[in-house]
Amino acid sequence: MMLTEVDSKVLCLGYPIYNSSLDNLPLKSKLLVNTINQYSYCIAEEDAEFKKALLGSDVILPDGIGITLAAKWLNGTSIKKIAGADFHEFQLKRLNEINGSCFYLGASNETLAKIEKRLKNEYPNVIFGSYSPPFKAQFTEEENLRMIEAVNSFNPDVLFVGMTAPKQEKWSYAHKDQLNVKVICCIGAVFDFYAGTVDRPGKIWRSFGLEWFGRLIKEPKRMSKRYLFYGVVFAKHLVDAKFSKVS
Repeated sequence: MMLTEVDSKVLCLGYPIYNSSLDNLPLKSKLLVNTINQYSYCIAEEDAEFKKALLGSDVILPDGIGITLAAKWLNGTSIKKIAGADFHEFQLKRLNEINGSCFYLGASNETLAKIEKRLKNEYPNVIFGSYSPPFKAQFTEEENLRMIEAVNSFNPDVLFVGMTAPKQEKWSYAHKDQLNVKVICCIGAVFDFYAGTVDRPGKIWRSFGLEWFGRLIKEPKRMSKRYLFYGVVFAKHLVDAKFSKVS
C-alpha cells in the first residue's frame, strides 16, 4: 500500500478538497492532513485563524455529506466522503505492513490506554506512542514545548492529533515545522471512536450518508447545535455561493 505522487483536488466553497483514493496521497517530506465538514466550514467562516489553518493543509478530506453535496450542487463534481476514521484506518493498515509507528496526541490517559490495547490486538506491527495534554482552551508556551518534545522524542511516522476542532487544526498548523513526523492528521472524535468510549454510527448509517443523523440520535444534547443550527447556516452559505456564481 504505497503512497504515490498524484494529487487530485476540487475547489469547493473556497477550499481545495481532496478527490482521489487515499492510495494516491501526494508524497511530501511532511504532510498535514485535515478534514472539513459543514460544521467546520461554518466555524471557519467565523474564525479567521481556523480558516487559515485549514487552507494551510496539504490535504483537506471531505468528511461529511454536506461537503459532497455542496461539490455536486455548486460544481457538478462527484466526490467521495472520506471521514477522519477512514483515514485513521488507512494509515494503521499501511503502518502495520511496514512496521511503522504512530503517536496519539490528545485525549485522556484512560482513552489512550484503550487505544493502545485495541491497536496491539488489531495492528500488532505498529509501534505506539501517546501523550495526554492538559484539558484547556489554550496551552502555555511551556505546555506546547512539552507536547512537541513528546512527539519528537518518539519520532513517529504518523501523528494523530485529537484535541477537538478548531484547537487541533490551529495547533498542528502553528507547530508543523517543529514536529519531526511524516504525516500529521487531525482526527478529533476518532480517538473516542477507536477507544470505544463513543460509538460511531454503523456502516448502514454511513452508506446512506446519515452518519451525522446517527451521531445526533446518540448525542442529541451535544450534537443538536452542530447539525441542526449549523446545518441551516451551512445551507445559507450554499445558497449564497450558488447565486453569487450565477450572477
